[in-house]
Amino acid sequence: MTTTGSRFRLTEAEKAAFQRNGYLGPVRIYDEEDMTARWNTIRRQLNDRSHAIYSGEVAGSIANYDRHLDIDLLSEHIMKPEIVDRVASILGPDVLCWRSEFFPKFQGDEGTDWHQAATFGHASGTPQIVWPSVEKQPAFGGAITAWTAFTHSTKENGCLQLMPGTHTSMNYDESKGMAYDPAAINRRVKDDIKRGFYGYDYRRLQKDPDWKPDESQAFPLVMRPGECVIFWSTLMHASLPHTGAKKDYRMGFTARYVPTSVRIYPGTDGVAEYGGGIDLTEYGAVLVSGTDRYRHNRTVRRSRRGFTFSPHQP
Repeated sequence: MTTTGSRFRLTEAEKAAFQRNGYLGPVRIYDEEDMTARWNTIRRQLNDRSHAIYSGEVAGSIANYDRHLDIDLLSEHIMKPEIVDRVASILGPDVLCWRSEFFPKFQGDEGTDWHQAATFGHASGTPQIVWPSVEKQPAFGGAITAWTAFTHSTKENGCLQLMPGTHTSMNYDESKGMAYDPAAINRRVKDDIKRGFYGYDYRRLQKDPDWKPDESQAFPLVMRPGECVIFWSTLMHASLPHTGAKKDYRMGFTARYVPTSVRIYPGTDGVAEYGGGIDLTEYGAVLVSGTDRYRHNRTVRRSRRGFTFSPHQP
């Protein structure tokens, strides 16, 4: 059993606001100086893949999936009470972190397409998470994303954009899948903004091909190092292109959470997307709060020396 405290749990008013808007924050997780020091340490460790669970030549943006399983400061981060207490307020007491990802943006990089993720099968058409039908929240699934700014995130270097209240209906059909085209990266302009989806075009998943996101509902989310925004993955979100100075890169890190009742990578031995592929043989979700009474996902357990894999298989 993993326990969390109540210091950072949401009030009833905060929970109501989250359910209405689909997000909360930014909230401060680290002091700016602490965040900068942590990121300087983490980025030096990223090049050492000797203990990474996805070994060998891993290409594309998935190369640094789930580095919380081999980098101590990231494993500490996904279990921070400042994040987990708030997430458990929304999802209930029994919570898994099922994935983490880095989101860098450098000078000249395109913005990210408006998108929603309910199953995270958007690239392949194969669901990566599946909610039980009697427990879906919202009705079509999704995960809670905790997006933490490891550096300054500004309008010039490509900050997030959110559309409040758009998490209760899906505008996209992830089962369609998308065609990967690396030559299209940084080449597409959509509604006068340079945007893409890491070699994909998220518009291909629109249920109505003539529909367009209503940009008037959106706002840019400027964040300082150590701040975090927590939102439903089904909330319409995007990012701006990096139009600033070369040295002013943006780095975001996401931890993704679901209740223990959700099936993760069901019937899947590997993931192929974004120009790369990973073998899930060594994968395990992390129980960050409560207990896992369902036991239908492979999990890892925290020990003083890091994470150890449970013998249980889904």
